[in-house]
Parts: sequence; structure tokens; C-alpha cells
Amino acid sequence: MPLNTAPNLTNADDAYAALLAAHEGLTKAESDALNARLILLMMNHIGDMEVLEQALKLASDPAA
Repeated sequence: MPLNTAPNLTNADDAYAALLAAHEGLTKAESDALNARLILLMMNHIGDMEVLEQALKLASDPAA
């Protein structure tokens, strides 16, 4: 299964606002820990190592 990089959120603005709200009032360390837990939950949800590798490669490219 290829990585879907096309817009896929029903409401991207609401999703972004929810992400910001989840970080509100957190210290840098707490925010980093929240991001780590969120990433692991999303990786588990995806569950496909090939897709995860594509995402990691794309996310690691500063020009992307």
C-alpha cells in the first residue's frame, strides 16, 4: 500500500486546532512526550511497515 500524501482530513483546520489545544499549557518536555505517544499511536494504527518506511523517509527529507 503506498503512502497517501494527498489531503485526507475532513476538516484540516479543526484537526490542527485540536492538536494545538492538546499541547496548550504543557512544558516542552510534556509536549515532546505527547508528540511521541501520538506518533506511536498513529504508527500502530497504520500498521504497515512499508507505509511507515515511506512516511519516515519523506518526513526526514528537509526539502519535502
